[in-house]
Amino acid sequence: MIRNRKYIVEGIDETGTPDMKYYAFDWDDNIMTMPTKIILKDEDGKEVGMSTEDFAEYRTQIGNEPFDYEGHTIVNFAEDPFRYFGVKGDKQFVVDSMIAKPGPAWPDFVEAINNGSILSIITARGHTPNILREGMYNLIASNKNGLNSKELVKNLKKYRDLDDGENTSTKELIDDYLDLCKFYPVSYGEGSATNPEEGKIKAMTEFIQHIKSISEHINKKAFLKNKVSNNFKLPSIGFSDDDIRNVEKMKSHFEDEPMLKTYSTAGGVKKLY
Repeated sequence: MIRNRKYIVEGIDETGTPDMKYYAFDWDDNIMTMPTKIILKDEDGKEVGMSTEDFAEYRTQIGNEPFDYEGHTIVNFAEDPFRYFGVKGDKQFVVDSMIAKPGPAWPDFVEAINNGSILSIITARGHTPNILREGMYNLIASNKNGLNSKELVKNLKKYRDLDDGENTSTKELIDDYLDLCKFYPVSYGEGSATNPEEGKIKAMTEFIQHIKSISEHINKKAFLKNKVSNNFKLPSIGFSDDDIRNVEKMKSHFEDEPMLKTYSTAGGVKKLY
């Protein structure tokens, strides 16, 4: 369900009730398994690349105690270890996202986009936020692994408020949809890629307020149109992340927020946490 300056889109379930379902996704090893590497240093001073999946397991050890990794004894981070995960790696992100393999949350990502559901990307990466948007647009435009731009546009048109009488192009519809989604690369600027939990909590706090604002507007509009006010479901946000520390922190911080459900995709399997 989507609202912007021109129209409102409401996903409708089988009972005729607006579907208040929203999504928040970690990117690496959750939506996609990216080829991008974090650069570490071994005991001989050589640089060693580590996958984001492995980093989720080893990140508390790096710099604290030596450990063996792929034939190397890792002693610390290399200089500028996240060079490919920040602004310097913006162009590489767009390339990598097109060749990456689907992660355990990919089916949910496809469902969200094809249905036109508002979502957020909450990632430890530090790219320019608009680069995440560009990467998502490219995935949609290329109909990557089950994404269906025609299905998305059909749903956007199906639930569009046609009162404005305007003709809107496919690109404009998709752009307006992406304008309503949120992109949070939490280590962009002063955030920390090694300890992203607090940044992700801050991003989720903002996204929840965004969703509440949209949901309140939709409820009000539907009341005015249909003279009903008690058929609306509580908005729900499903958050998934492969790093169990992020999931634990998110669940603990928002334990009194009934609209948020947390899921772990650690080990490549999605589980309600």
